[in-house]
Amino acid sequence: MIIKKIETAFSDERGSIADIFYKVNIEHVAIIKTVDNGRIIRGNHYHKLTTQHIFMTKGTLRYWYREQDKNTKVNVIDVPEGHMVSTEPLEIHALECLGPSEFIVFSTGLRGGNDYEADTYRDFEPILK
Repeated sequence: MIIKKIETAFSDERGSIADIFYKVNIEHVAIIKTVDNGRIIRGNHYHKLTTQHIFMTKGTLRYWYREQDKNTKVNVIDVPEGHMVSTEPLEIHALECLGPSEFIVFSTGLRGGNDYEADTYRDFEPILK
């Protein structure tokens, strides 16, 4: 897991530009919006080949994660607006949306269209219930 604040790369009197990626091959991009219907949980899975980068555009996300090895500790961090968290292969992750939120998920590997579940595994006890 890597978390980083997306910094401004260029600014002038017209506004600013922030590079989310530079020289990275991205194979799928999705926008996910959540509503405020209480506690919203997404994920609770891992990928064997896919890397995902979750960029928060609105709201805050609580990100739960641990290595696939069942003996490792579950960790948690808050990902605020303007920050991005990256999930490497074999990292179990669960997303807890803290109120209405919107985020963009950039993926390398199988994740979109007909491949949406092709590299998604849930063969463990969920880390967030």
